[in-house]
Amino acid sequence: MEWASVLRSRCEDRGELEAVRGKLYRVNGMNRTRLGRRVLLGLLALSLAVSSTVAAQPTREQGDRLERKIEEIAKNASSDPVRPKRTTMSELEVNSYLAFNGKDKIPRGLGNPQIVIGGDGQLSGRVFVDIDEFKRHRSSGGILDPLNYISGQVPVTARGVFRAQDGKGRFQLISAEILGVSLPRPIIQELVAFFSRTPENPNGFDMDAPFNLPAKIREVVVNRGEAVMVQ
Repeated sequence: MEWASVLRSRCEDRGELEAVRGKLYRVNGMNRTRLGRRVLLGLLALSLAVSSTVAAQPTREQGDRLERKIEEIAKNASSDPVRPKRTTMSELEVNSYLAFNGKDKIPRGLGNPQIVIGGDGQLSGRVFVDIDEFKRHRSSGGILDPLNYISGQVPVTARGVFRAQDGKGRFQLISAEILGVSLPRPIIQELVAFFSRTPENPNGFDMDAPFNLPAKIREVVVNRGEAVMVQ
């Protein structure tokens, strides 16, 4: 297939491949609540499935601010009845949380996840993926498998649309790339599922399936630069 030959030739440029390999991931901190872990894994799944460039630089202060908001969401969810509440999470807070508050919870093989929040449900992002770690746990797809031609840490980029209402969320992938070459949807789903696995969900995140929103969140409104959690 064309994408396989393009990727093979792209990776034969050793200078480019070594430059990609040289980019190490940087994420620090951790979140201690169960909701925080679920939010983190959800953000990581989305960053695997969506990608672009983040303008503002993350800070620990912004990450701590989002962590406090997550704790307030969890606290409200435990009340009976749940108080109607809207919590706004900015793009900067989300990326700061990923960079400073989730180090020990980010799955091995992922690094430097970033998300861009567009208007009308649009999301984009990027994450560096250790392809060798991924390939150690899968069978080769043959000569047409694009992952056969790369190794080390490489950026996976993509974009999509996220909708969430009535307590359910759903993500629609629009496109995904690795080293600038388009990735087939089954490959990106395989990556997302592998790196989002948990003991409670050993099969990982299924991009095609709706999922329950945590903490009694009824709706998520995605505006440009922010997401609003509605309980």
